Formats: sequence, C-alpha cells, structure tokens
Amino acid sequence: MEATAVTAFWGVSLVFALTPGADWAYVITTGGRDRRGVAPAVAGLLTGHLLAIASVVVGVATVITSSPLAMTLLTLAGSCYLVWLGIAALRRPAEPPRTPQPPSFGPGRGFATGVGVSLLNPKVFLLLLALLPQFASPTAPWSLGQQMATLGLIHLANCAVVYVAVGVSAAAALTTRPRAARAVAVASGVVMIGLGLTLIVEQVVAHVG
Repeated sequence: MEATAVTAFWGVSLVFALTPGADWAYVITTGGRDRRGVAPAVAGLLTGHLLAIASVVVGVATVITSSPLAMTLLTLAGSCYLVWLGIAALRRPAEPPRTPQPPSFGPGRGFATGVGVSLLNPKVFLLLLALLPQFASPTAPWSLGQQMATLGLIHLANCAVVYVAVGVSAAAALTTRPRAARAVAVASGVVMIGLGLTLIVEQVVAHVG
C-alpha cells in the first residue's frame, strides 16, 4: 500500500471515529458513571469492531479477488452510501446523547455490553464495507485481504484513542457544548460527501477512459 493511501484512510477513519453515535453514547454514559468502567467498555467496543473487521475482510476479499466487476459495484455502492450518510449528517447533525447514568456493574458486564453495542450497530459493518475496499489496491504487493486487515487495525486504533479520550475527559465538555458537537457532525458530513463523490467520479473516468 502506498503511504498516501494509508494516510488518507487514517484521516477518513478518524472523522468517522469522531462522529457521535451509539458507541459514543455508551462510552459517555460509562465514563460519566465511573472512570474505571471506561477501560472494559472500550475494550468491549473494540472487540466488536475487530470481529466486524474480520468478517468484512474475509468476505469482501474473496468476492473482489474473483470478480473485478464486483469491485466496481462495491466501490459505487460504498460511495453512494458515503454520500447518503453525509447528506443525513448535514440535514440532522448529531448532538451528544444525554442519557441517564446506568446502575453500577462490574468490568465483565461492561465489556460484554460494549461488544453487544458494537456488533448490534449495523453502521459498523456498513462503514467498513464502504471504506476498506476503497483504499485497497489489486496491484499492490500485499493481498487485498492483508491490506484491508491492516486498514482495519488502523481504524481500530483510531477508535481506541477517540473512545478513551471521550470516556475519560471529553464527555462532560461535549454534553455542555452542543454547538461544538454540531460543528463536528457538519464537518463529518462534508467530508463524507466529498469522498463519496470523488470515488464515483474516479470510477466513471476509469471506465469511460
């Protein structure tokens, strides 16, 4: 993989990790209750992400290796999904969730709940399906599966940094600054639309040319 592609993926992945969602809601709620619960909660969320990454890598790598047409269709589908997400973010910018603090429970239950929150969120799979194949090159020395697995681990690292920061220090600040959260959501929407349109144009130019 080229360094430019890895850097670009890191930036896009970070934008998604910084966008408030179900994972943020769980981390904020856990962090607001007890900082000691952040570690098992984040570990659970990341485990769910890792399982999603593994399933996407295995399935998508097999399909796109055997069919160039499938790669094109997947790219277009992922691009359209990114544009749709961006438009949705601009129309209804997400704000930090204001959820009541849950009753106290041990690290084991916190971890298990984190896994469930992550795996039961369909956006995790859809985002990985939309992103990972876009930055993997069929002509690179590494196999498509190895490239997507590496990119998936980069995304996992981004999520780990963001979730820990949110759980430990950012929860209180965000819940009292809705304008800041709204600005993050709007910026994320613009980035997603721009990336999706760029990928669509690239596919059109490649096939017309």
